[in-house]
Parts: sequence; structure tokens; C-alpha cells
Amino acid sequence: MKAILPVLDESGKMPYYMQLYAYLRDAITAGDIEAGERLPSLRRLSRDTGLSVTTIEKAYDQLLVEGYVSCRPQSGYFAGRVSGAPARDTLSETVPLDNAGFEEKLSSPSASGDSGADHWLCDPDCFDFVKWKKCVNRILNEHSRTLFFEGSPQGEAALRLQIARYLYQSRGVSCSPEQIVIAAGTQQITNHLATVLRSLKVEHVALEDPGYAPVRNTFRDRGFAITSVAVADDGLVLEKLPVNIRAAVYVSPSNHSFTGSVMPIGRRYELLRWAIANDSYIIEDDYDSELRYFGRPIPALKSLTDEDRVIYLGSFSSTLFSAVKISYMVLPPAIARDFSRQLTGYSQTCSKLEQLTLAMFMETGWYQTHLRKLRKLYAQKLARVEERFRTDAADLLQVHGTASGITLLLEPDTRRIKKSPAQLKQDAESLGIPVTLSQDYLLFYYNQIPLGMMDSCLSQLIRLWRS
Repeated sequence: MKAILPVLDESGKMPYYMQLYAYLRDAITAGDIEAGERLPSLRRLSRDTGLSVTTIEKAYDQLLVEGYVSCRPQSGYFAGRVSGAPARDTLSETVPLDNAGFEEKLSSPSASGDSGADHWLCDPDCFDFVKWKKCVNRILNEHSRTLFFEGSPQGEAALRLQIARYLYQSRGVSCSPEQIVIAAGTQQITNHLATVLRSLKVEHVALEDPGYAPVRNTFRDRGFAITSVAVADDGLVLEKLPVNIRAAVYVSPSNHSFTGSVMPIGRRYELLRWAIANDSYIIEDDYDSELRYFGRPIPALKSLTDEDRVIYLGSFSSTLFSAVKISYMVLPPAIARDFSRQLTGYSQTCSKLEQLTLAMFMETGWYQTHLRKLRKLYAQKLARVEERFRTDAADLLQVHGTASGITLLLEPDTRRIKKSPAQLKQDAESLGIPVTLSQDYLLFYYNQIPLGMMDSCLSQLIRLWRS
């Protein structure tokens, strides 16, 4: 067992557990710690480094969830096998982009019901509309002239700049604003994506099963051949991907939208190798990646490679509020240049006022503050709902996906529960709780239930499910 003696920066700029995590991650990636090698115990490493056992455990847990190490009961932690990993550079604190700020980007205009909504529960604590309104008012008061001009088909330059900076600082994705395309929601982004794939001579798409139905419908309606690939505990089953045919695979490796599964680091590099060997592309839907409640968010797949094989997708609907339909994709540079020429035939359907408001919301730092508050609130909600289901309804269902996102996947026990999944969904909706069906599973949106109402709502719901 090699000595582990990281040199720690005591300036306070980075938490000690993250410094230890980065040191061990790089050692495993470089092969300095060999695959299968046992890592020191928590107490031993605590003695060697002077760090607390809690700090060591947090670093190990982050390595564990990303797949760099494995844990064996009664034996400890062991280095995983990470083949094909490139050398990693530490991210600098500033993004290597055009330094022009929000004001300059706005200086010249761009040339280029639910009728039953009142029934649904909502939590006013999930978003600070006062700050959002301040940004709206500032746009209307100081930059109203730009609203007389049609928005850019690619999206407002001010917002694309802020997204590029945010992705670099939070997800490790290095891109320029010119690579980003903004659209009104995931479905429109998927339509743009279909156009991109056709220009690349890709006619075959592999989709997660279960997966996001609107994406499947869009590719089907656009005439693509579709292969359904199952999702296991470690993400997409890579062995089922198409071979010897140019294709694209739509995958959510950091947080699968239904199961909450995370693709370990070794499997991510396998997926990248598949794309290169098969002359294919990976569409990375970074679904709810910011909403991870234990450790840091999982690094984006696109941050692991310089190969232009990954198209990155993101959205703000889960972190802001549902009425904001702002989604985006990050294209490889050459593809982005070609697609920008194709966009001249399109009009931007995403509100220019909302785009500029969001750009200012991010420029002021309010978006990042909002995310920190949201993680804390949702973590409390998740702990509460998970505890209630496991305590009061363990005989009725199993709970999956308890580390991130805004939903829980509930698996009813068909031997004991007397209602169909559709009836369970109807019961939840009668209480104002949105639930969707995926085969025989329920996708439970706990995020909309106010924390003070959580216990009473769950008590009523479990009582209905038992009736």
C-alpha cells in the first residue's frame, strides 16, 4: 500500500475533502494507484494526513459515487480500473472566454394552461421572484430598446456567454458562446438536434429505456431508426449499443431521469471509446446535474474528452420554475459553425425578455446563490419523504433514486398493493401531487410539496393508497 501524502492548500479556497479527492482521483487515473489496490482505512489516512475521519470519508464517498473506487464490506476501499483516461488539468478559476460583460453584450440589438394548474401544489420557497423581478425591471428600464428587435435564432449573446462561464466553472465543460444554441424547451432542442444529426449522416439513435418520452417521440416523428437500451444500476447497458453502424446515443450519465442511476467513470470512458470506434456521437442530457445532495455534482461526460463526439444538453426548467422554457445544447466547434448557417431559416421561439433576464440573473450571481438554497431545501424534502415512505409504506413499495434530482422512482409491490399504478397516480393527483407513469413505476415529484405540508400530504397519500 503506497503512502498517500497530498500537499494541502490551507488558503481555504478549496475544501480539504475536495483536495484529497482530486489527489486520489489523479493518482488512480494516472495509474500511480493501481487497479484493485487497497486504499488506507479512514482512521489510518486521518493519522497520516492530520485530516478528520469525516473529511476522509467525504473524499472517499465522492470517489465511490464517480466509480474511481469500490467498497467491499469488512474490507475497505479499493482503486477501480480507469482505462483510457487522459491527463487532467486543474480548472482555473476564470473561464478562457471573451471577457465582455453583460452590458456590452446588450449594447447593440441582435439582427439576427393547464386549466387545472391551481389544483397542483407549489412551494413559494423554491424561487425568489423578487430578485427575478429586479432583473426584469432592469432590462425593461435600461435595455428596452433591444426588445424592439427580433432575437437571434441561436439565442441571445449575453445568455450564451453566461451559460459558457457557468458550464466551465460548475461542470468542467469548456466551450465558447458560439458553440451554444438556445431554444424554448427540450423538445425544440431535440428538433434542432435531429437536424444536426441528419447533417452528420446519422439516421440511427439509441435511447434509454425507460427514458424521456417526448425525446423518443421527436426522433420517431423525424424518421430516425430507434434502438431501446436498458438502464442498469450503473447507467446505460453499453453492451447493447449499435455496432458497425454510425449512430447517436442519448444518455443521462450523471442522473438518469427515472432510476437516478449514475454511470461510473470507467463506464464513461468505455462509452467514449464506443463513439470513437463506431464513428458515432453521444448526446449527453445533463438532467438535474446541479441538484445532487450528497457530495459534489458528478463531472459532465463532455468534460472528460477533447474528442468532438459529445453534444451536451442542459435546461433551466428544474432549477428555476416550470414556465421558463429555456434549454440549450453545446455543439462541437465545427458542427456549431455549420449549424449556425442552417439556423438562418429559423426564428427564435424562446422569449428574448426571459433570455436577457436569465443572463442578468446569472451575471449578478443570484442564480448560483439560488442553486445553493435549492439544494439545501430539496435535500431536506428528500430526506423527509424517503423516511416516511420507508417507515409507513415499506410493505407497499420500494423507493429508488434517493441522491439527486426532483423526483423519486416508486416501485409498487403488486403482491400486496390492491391498486393499479394508474389508480395510485390518480390518488396522488387528487392531492395535488404530480406523478407520472413509466411502465409499472411511479415518478413522484416531491419537490413541489412545501416542507411544512410534507408530513400531512404523505399521510393522506399513504392512507389513500392503502384504501
